[in-house]
Amino acid sequence: MEKVKCECGHINPHGTILCEACGKILDEKMNQNELLDMRYEGSARRSQTYNKTIIDKVWNFFSSVKVGVTLIVVTLIASIIGTVLPQEGNLSIQIPVNQYYEERYGWFGKIYYTLGFHDLYGSWWYLLLIASIGVSLVICSLDRVIPLYKALKNQKVTRNSGFLKRQRLYSEKQIDNTGGDITIVKERLTKKGYNVMEENGNLLAEKGRFSRWGPYINHIGLIIFLTGAMLRFAPGFYVNEALWIKEGDTLAIPGTNKEYYLTNHQFILELYDESDGEVYKEALNQKGGVVKNYQSNITLYKAEASLPGEKPKLHKLEDYQIQVNKPLKFDQYAIYQSSYRLNEIAKMTFSLTDKQSGQTFGDITIDLTNPEENYDLGNGYQVELMSYFPDFQIVDGEPSTKSSKPVNPAFAFKMVTPDKPQGEVSFAAIQQTIEPMGENKYKMTFKSVDTVNYSGLTVRKDLTLPIIALGGVIFLIGVAQGSFWYHRRIWLKQENGVILLAGHTNKNWYGFAKEIETIVHGTKIPVPVDQTLLKEKKAMEGQGGGVSWLN
Repeated sequence: MEKVKCECGHINPHGTILCEACGKILDEKMNQNELLDMRYEGSARRSQTYNKTIIDKVWNFFSSVKVGVTLIVVTLIASIIGTVLPQEGNLSIQIPVNQYYEERYGWFGKIYYTLGFHDLYGSWWYLLLIASIGVSLVICSLDRVIPLYKALKNQKVTRNSGFLKRQRLYSEKQIDNTGGDITIVKERLTKKGYNVMEENGNLLAEKGRFSRWGPYINHIGLIIFLTGAMLRFAPGFYVNEALWIKEGDTLAIPGTNKEYYLTNHQFILELYDESDGEVYKEALNQKGGVVKNYQSNITLYKAEASLPGEKPKLHKLEDYQIQVNKPLKFDQYAIYQSSYRLNEIAKMTFSLTDKQSGQTFGDITIDLTNPEENYDLGNGYQVELMSYFPDFQIVDGEPSTKSSKPVNPAFAFKMVTPDKPQGEVSFAAIQQTIEPMGENKYKMTFKSVDTVNYSGLTVRKDLTLPIIALGGVIFLIGVAQGSFWYHRRIWLKQENGVILLAGHTNKNWYGFAKEIETIVHGTKIPVPVDQTLLKEKKAMEGQGGGVSWLN
C-alpha cells in the first residue's frame, strides 16, 4: 500500500490519521471532530490497515482487547472450576483416576474427568488458553507500541494549527509583542522538569513520556510470568511427585531420572500428652491425640551411570531427618514430609497343614509388595501362588480387587504334596478359607502378619519460580510507571501575530491545567481552556455548540 506524504514533507505509513511529524489531519473524516483521539497519536496500526491474508486476519483477531479479555475470563473460570474437586496430583488412591471421580462424585465427577478438569494445569486445552493469552499480549503490544513509539519519536516542535486547536486544553490570543514572555515560560518549564525544544520561536515542552510505556511493561511482565508458568510442563523445570516408601526400602526418587535414591530407615510419630501443657488437654480429650512430630529418618544416595537392567551402584550422600517444614534439600530438589500410613500389612505367613492330623510341613511368607509364585518346602511339598488379590472383593460371583493396596489380601493357592501330586486348590483370605474344588486334605493355615510403617513424601523441584517472580516484579514496575506518572506536552506556537497554546496529557487533566496556569501566570500568554468541560457546561445551559474559535 502507498505511503502518505504530508504537506510538511514527512512520509507517513498507510492508514495514518495524524501526521507523525506536524499533526495535520490526513483523514478527512477526522476534520468533523472537535477534539482529536490521541490514544496512539493517530498513528497507523497494522490491525486497522491490513486485512487480506490469513496472517492479517490472525493478527487482527489477537490484537483485539476484547479477545484478550475474553481469553483471560475463560481461563479464570476454568481455574475456578478446577478447584471444585481435588486435582489428580493431590490424590492418594490406588484405583484408576476415572473410576475414583465417578464413584466418589457421580455424574458430575465423570464429566469433570472427561473434560480434563482432574488435571487442569496439565490439560492441553488449558495450556492452549495460556498460550493464546500470551500471543494476544504480544500482538496487542506490538500493534500499538511500535506506531506509538514512531509517532512520539518523529513529532516536530512546530505543529499544525488544526492539531493544536483540537487539543482538549487550548487557548489563542492576538499579541503584537510578546516581549520576554516566551523566555519566561521556557525557564519555568525547565524548572519543572520539562524537556523543552525550540524551533522558529515555537516551543514543545514534554515531560513523563516514559509513563506511556507502563501498560506495555505490564504486558512484558505478564508474558514472562506466563512463560514461567508454561515452562512447568517442560522436562526438567518442574517436579511435584509423591513418594510412598516403607521402612527398610530403598527406592529411586521420582523426577530425578533414577539419579538419586532414598532409604527409609524409620518413621517416627510423636503425640502431645498432658505433660506438654494444659493448652493441649482439651484437644486431647476431644480428638484423642494431637500430632507433635512426624519424621522420616532417611539416607540419600546418588547412583552411578549404569547399563539398562543393571543394578545401579549407590554412593551415600548424607543421613537426614525429614520433618514437617524441615525438608531435605539437594541439587535443586526438596523432599517434604507430607503424610504417613501406620501398621500397613507387609508380609503374611501361612503353614501347609494336614487338616486331620494338624501336622505342618513348612511355612511360607508372602511379601505383599513383591510376592513369589512358587514356594518349595522340601520333601516333595510345594505351594504355588495362583492368584493374589490385595484388596479382596466379590463382583458378580468372581473374586477381584478394589485397589493395589494390601488392605484385605486374599490368595489362591495350589498345594502339591507327595500323596497329592496333582495338587489341591484352596482360596485363603483373612479369617476365611474356601475350597472351590471340594474337600481338601491339606489347607493353608494363617500363622502371622508383619506390619510396616509408610512415609508419605513429596518431591519438588521448581526452576520456574525465578522467572515467575521476575515477571511479577516487571508487572508491578509497569503498574507504578503508568499509575504514578503521566505524559504531559505543551505546545506554544506564534502564527501571524497570534499565540496558540495547547496541552495534552494521558491523565489528571485538572492538575495539568492548573500547572499550565501557574506557568503562564503574569505573562500575556493566555491560560488554556478545557474544551471538554466548556462544551459540557454550554450543553447544560442549553446553548450547545462548540468553542467559538473552532467554528
